[in-house]
Amino acid sequence: MTASGPWLHLADGRRIFDGSSGLLCVNVGHGSPKVFSRIEQQFPRSSFGGAAVVRPHTQLELMNRLCRAVGRPEDSIALATCGTLGVEVAVALARNIARVRGGKRRGDILTSTLSYHGMSALTLGLAGNHARRPRPEDALGLGPAFPAPYPPTHHHAEGSCDASCADEVAKAIDSRGVENVAAVLLEPVNGTTGGAYVPPDGYLRRVKEICRERDVLVIHDEVLTGLWRTGTALASNHWDGADPDLCILSKGLGAGYTSVGAVLVSPELAPLLRREGADPLPAMGTMATHPLQAAACLGVLDELESMDFDDFHARGERLGVRLRTLTGLSVVRDVRGLGHLYGVEVTPGLLWPLMEECERQGVFFYPFTGAGDPRSEGLVVAPPLNSSSEDIDFLTAALTAAVAALS
Repeated sequence: MTASGPWLHLADGRRIFDGSSGLLCVNVGHGSPKVFSRIEQQFPRSSFGGAAVVRPHTQLELMNRLCRAVGRPEDSIALATCGTLGVEVAVALARNIARVRGGKRRGDILTSTLSYHGMSALTLGLAGNHARRPRPEDALGLGPAFPAPYPPTHHHAEGSCDASCADEVAKAIDSRGVENVAAVLLEPVNGTTGGAYVPPDGYLRRVKEICRERDVLVIHDEVLTGLWRTGTALASNHWDGADPDLCILSKGLGAGYTSVGAVLVSPELAPLLRREGADPLPAMGTMATHPLQAAACLGVLDELESMDFDDFHARGERLGVRLRTLTGLSVVRDVRGLGHLYGVEVTPGLLWPLMEECERQGVFFYPFTGAGDPRSEGLVVAPPLNSSSEDIDFLTAALTAAVAALS
């Protein structure tokens, strides 16, 4: 197989549209000239340079550029080698900050029942992805602490979830003991665990207010949603007053060209990490702040920032409108999401037949891990962000034809 842009070219001559950006990461398509140019410039200079040994010019350029790109220009950054390690680093930094500020006995991190935060023993134990949770005896005593504000895990006798669902976060902190909780870790827009659920208006702001009242930090896991996947630089940008204390980026920054993680820390908190009495900073790993990695990420930012954002937003709107028409067909139970991230929930038992039919129609999608009882299931629709209008039309026509074939 070869690949170019948003297309996968098979050995038999067929081509398939990459409708989920690989594993939700190939955000600027395959074979980017801008990424290649950056790597080509860096390669003869140095392929490795430990930040403790040489001044990391390329990495510092990436850090400064990334902060500006996401509208947090005064933040400090820790670079890591992947999204999972980014979450681990964010947890360590949050615990350190919480203890330096005083009054914390422990550094508990609270997560929701529809969360997914990586593949390490710690992050799997923390999160609520039912398909990947470890056995109870192997979960390190960890687990989700509050229901996500979505129907499968937070049922209401009347109406649907709203901002008041954040009260569940307050209950979780208070029941654990404020002195024991360092941070609340959540995905501002749900990823592949529930299938692109969008929080109710005001929810993220209310979570932040609750945490402020209790001297608890807010960490946003934007490994999947960061860097314009949902239509804005950060998913939290969709709501006023929702910006976190720490933010984790990964997939959208490496875009499939390199493994990378980045933890952004607000300027009010970063100085506490250098205060006397603070714990040592977490080790980033041998390959973190790697110059070739940084060069590739700079090329990704070059690609993203060169987009015509008016066209980009119009394509995202077009994608959502086209996908929502599928709810009139018997196979599709729900369509949700925003920007270039949507979940198409289907009738139980039809996910794999639908995926096979989609590939016959010339488009690939990634399945999401469902929630509720019985478990929901469906496709994540997340094309590369620089797909053309014609690409979006092809994707939605192929998916519509596949759904119709099963209806």
